[in-house]
Amino acid sequence: MMQLRANNLLLIIMLALVLTSLYSMLTGPITLNWKQLFGLTPLDQTEALVLTHIRLPRTLLCLAVGASLAISGAAMQGLFRNPLADPGIIGVSSGAAVGAAIALVLLAPLALSMPEWISLGLTSFMAFLGALAASLVVYQLAKTPWGTSVSILLLAGIAITALSMSLLGFMNYLADDQALRDLTLWQMGSLAQTNRTLVAIVCCCSLICALLLYREANHLNALALGEAEAGHLGIDVNPLKRRLLLLATITVGVSVSAVGIIGFIGLVVPHLVRLLTGPDHKTLLPLSAIVGAWLLLIADMLARTLAAPAEMPVGIITALIGAPFFIGLLLRQKKGAGLI
Repeated sequence: MMQLRANNLLLIIMLALVLTSLYSMLTGPITLNWKQLFGLTPLDQTEALVLTHIRLPRTLLCLAVGASLAISGAAMQGLFRNPLADPGIIGVSSGAAVGAAIALVLLAPLALSMPEWISLGLTSFMAFLGALAASLVVYQLAKTPWGTSVSILLLAGIAITALSMSLLGFMNYLADDQALRDLTLWQMGSLAQTNRTLVAIVCCCSLICALLLYREANHLNALALGEAEAGHLGIDVNPLKRRLLLLATITVGVSVSAVGIIGFIGLVVPHLVRLLTGPDHKTLLPLSAIVGAWLLLIADMLARTLAAPAEMPVGIITALIGAPFFIGLLLRQKKGAGLI
């Protein structure tokens, strides 16, 4: 019964995702219609440029980032056996913010002398390095002769996040007005700066990492019973934890480096899907990816239209949607436990 419900939900969300993706390519300051989208009415040069070079890449980037954040969140919650965990808990997002700050504040003069294609990708590259460095430090701190301690991993993530925030504050202090504005906007998350190369990199990395995470679904199901129980089932737990951490770091690091910090997708979406379909990761992981892509797509359309012709950072929209929704889930869970 639960599997039938999950399959029906998958079909419904897939249909909603396709329709929302098509509508996303019509939404913006320049209005397009369905006939133009499907080639039934000719496009002028400006409309064709907007559709192929702005709307389509942005929609694809939105789908890839939303799916990446959600499936990584589901994997992290499975690893920590905690539905309140998200990829930022191991310092990935804060490390990426420090890397981006170094690029925008300290390396900005150097970027002026670089070719344009290198300078445009410098912030993304440094953000990814920052995310990778933070997760490696956290992993090394949690590493013991008996394997990786999840509790120490969690505490190390909190410590590295605090250190990253202090470094980020120092970068804000050093920044001039333009760099400070750029850094602030980057931290809010935005899909406005899109190019085909960036979209191709993010989509390829997201697809590969999502498939590799899905291969670990049965192992995550076993891990939900406990590390000792998973070991009795023949699973080598420590290499599994290393693989999950590496895949989650790469997935989130690539996404955050491309669009900035976007909160609540990796936290709320897996929690919601788990309430609807149950804890089986073979269903949870793909459904989380689809719902995450759909939710971020809706948030991006709202960011483009609510303050038109200006554009709001999409991170603000996801927080406005995610925070009240998550509070509602917590109150429901509290009521179900008889605490209110």
